[in-house]
Amino acid sequence: QVQLVESGGGSVQAGGSLRLSCVAPRYTFASFCMGWFRQAPGKKREGVALIDSDGTTIYADSVKGRFTISQDSAKNTLYLQMNGLKPEDTAMYYCAADPGLRATIDALGALPEIFGYRGQGTQVTVSS
Repeated sequence: QVQLVESGGGSVQAGGSLRLSCVAPRYTFASFCMGWFRQAPGKKREGVALIDSDGTTIYADSVKGRFTISQDSAKNTLYLQMNGLKPEDTAMYYCAADPGLRATIDALGALPEIFGYRGQGTQVTVSS
């Protein structure tokens, strides 16, 4: 079982920034595809960003240019830097990982259903 633990959520005003963190076992960074998805009340879950162990990344159009996914294997941590936050970014954000997937548009669109491991989430609230 792969345990993923998110942190870093909070409340900010529109235009502000937050950095989410996801601590995972070190071996996941060597071969897993990892990423973030979000779910707002009354809305369907949305894949936000994915990163492969080789550093390949992919983003949802809604966050492209504002969010950056990265990983630091020495710290066993996946990050999501969120800049230029908008009220529509308000959601619970979850970390996900899977050893058999790659950072592709199809995988992003299928988050989180096809990912084998997911965290418990961290809340992000953006006020206007």
